[in-house]
Amino acid sequence: MQLKPQDFLVALKLVAWSGQRWTYAALAHALGLSTSEAHACVKRGLQAGLLAVNALEAASHWGAAAHEPGAIYRLARRTRLSASELTQVAGTDNPARANPRNLAEFAVHGAKYAFPAEKLGLTLGVPTSHSAPAFDGVFAPGSDAMVWPHAEGAVRGIGLRPLHPSVPYAAMQDAQLYEMLALFDALRAGRARERGMAAQRLAALINPTQEVAHG
Repeated sequence: MQLKPQDFLVALKLVAWSGQRWTYAALAHALGLSTSEAHACVKRGLQAGLLAVNALEAASHWGAAAHEPGAIYRLARRTRLSASELTQVAGTDNPARANPRNLAEFAVHGAKYAFPAEKLGLTLGVPTSHSAPAFDGVFAPGSDAMVWPHAEGAVRGIGLRPLHPSVPYAAMQDAQLYEMLALFDALRAGRARERGMAAQRLAALINPTQEVAHG
């Protein structure tokens, strides 16, 4: 099993959707993916530990009564699912949530190596990295703008290939997701001061209850 960029995108979207119910159709539409691709992303995210099983939903799907604390406890405490169980979970609605600790660690320390930045030429696009709204007022003017190339973009800057082709669309639908994606771009393509701030803010957005060391 190899993680794909869209798996990380899905995991960040579930952070933005924390506490909300969702369906695969809604997830796919929000991210510009197919429904089958959304299923596959969740399955890989569970396998990698970036996502965790929504115990109440899984218990219901597997026939365990929601009012049986013992059954829910066992499901909630399990750390690894079999291949058949992963397939079953991937077939339910609202089956998973972000695993904040693992996802924050991966976002800060691993994702920039798994999905390295690729800078392009000057182009029109959607602002990202230090140029995005997440950085508004944080850094003094002077840095060249950085953008995701996009036909409807209004800002000219250095092109940065997005994590996944659907990222500009997905970001424009969800301000919190946009912020996390822009921070990730600053982490993998920014200068030292931008990387340091981005690591702290991205970790805090994903896992508000625990600090993740940045580097």
